[in-house]
Amino acid sequence: MADKACKNCKRIVEEGNTCPICKSNDLTTSWKGLVIVYDSETSKLAQEMEIGSPGKYAVRVKG
Repeated sequence: MADKACKNCKRIVEEGNTCPICKSNDLTTSWKGLVIVYDSETSKLAQEMEIGSPGKYAVRVKG
């Protein structure tokens, strides 16, 4: 089964149909690029992408 990305916060959801961050059910399998954030407070990329918690995120989400 393909991983899904949340259309709201771009978090990669590996199982289930609900985003663990924003609780949205608006997920898609149409996404590209992967960013893994370990420390969202010190990561400049996480700040630029407005990521507030560690995890896997898509760079681009379609749909």
